[in-house]
Amino acid sequence: MSVGLIALLDDVAFMVKTAAASLDDVAGQAARAGTKAAGVVIDDAAVTPRYVVGFAAERELPIVGKIALGSLRNKLLFLLPGALALSAFAPWAITPLLMLGGAYLCYEAAEKVYEALVPHHAPHDEAEEQGVAGGDQARENRRVASAIKTDFILSAEIMAITLAALPEGSFWMRATVLAIVAVGITVGVYGVVALIVKADDAGLALARSTATGAFGNLIRGLGRGIVRSMPVLLNILSIIGTAAMIWVGGGILMHGLEGYGLPQPAHAAHEAAVAASSFVPFAKAFVEWLVTAAVSGVIGLVVGGLLIPLTSFVLAPTWKRLQGLRPRPA
Repeated sequence: MSVGLIALLDDVAFMVKTAAASLDDVAGQAARAGTKAAGVVIDDAAVTPRYVVGFAAERELPIVGKIALGSLRNKLLFLLPGALALSAFAPWAITPLLMLGGAYLCYEAAEKVYEALVPHHAPHDEAEEQGVAGGDQARENRRVASAIKTDFILSAEIMAITLAALPEGSFWMRATVLAIVAVGITVGVYGVVALIVKADDAGLALARSTATGAFGNLIRGLGRGIVRSMPVLLNILSIIGTAAMIWVGGGILMHGLEGYGLPQPAHAAHEAAVAASSFVPFAKAFVEWLVTAAVSGVIGLVVGGLLIPLTSFVLAPTWKRLQGLRPRPA
């Protein structure tokens, strides 16, 4: 009996160790894959706060919550099964879809740069401008729908990058890693967004503190500093988000071309990064990343710039004509 019990305990211990190793493997893969999508994640966090601008303070967190739930639904119900289906039945389609998404990121970023240099109305902003009727609730619904639509594009890139970064493994392993990345990134991004959009309220509360003495002065000064710095922070986030879109989109296109037999841009970026890092040996890894990101950014900006007239004069008018052909409800 005792021998049988010892054997059973050994089996249980082996199963526990195997499960723990699998969990460690899943966590490690999720962390590595999530890091690959960091640029898109930064952009997601930088873009979202603008969707709550103009609403009452008590509606800010509910709006962020609605967008977060929509993002999670996009990832888990649509993008995760789609990514697994592509991986199983059409793995050849992952790279072109990644490149298509990368081109979209380049276009969005180049459009933002163009808007900053030559103020104009982008084609995708017209619906927001035209739909001003309907009251605050209708405006909130439109803003949330627009944010979820934008998030879908960014989430698709995140899931595709994650999938491409995963090694070969079982279906359930890949599904688990994708689900962990989806939930973790959504919670992280929208947690940060919630802190950003409520930071000015926290600063205002501190600025109105009734505490006396030096401590009270310090608290009120801190609050005023937070309130005054929020517009600057939002502008910085917008710049970082645009830069992230450019270098991530350009990097996706560069590595995609490498996979299709055009390795010259990727090799040139690598050689430039290695050459530059040799002058700064104490920060070699950072310099290599910086130079690679810069080359990717140049590619992204060029591609995005070429897509602006194509979208403005070909794709957008064609889309409008197709919408005009749709039968309207009676």
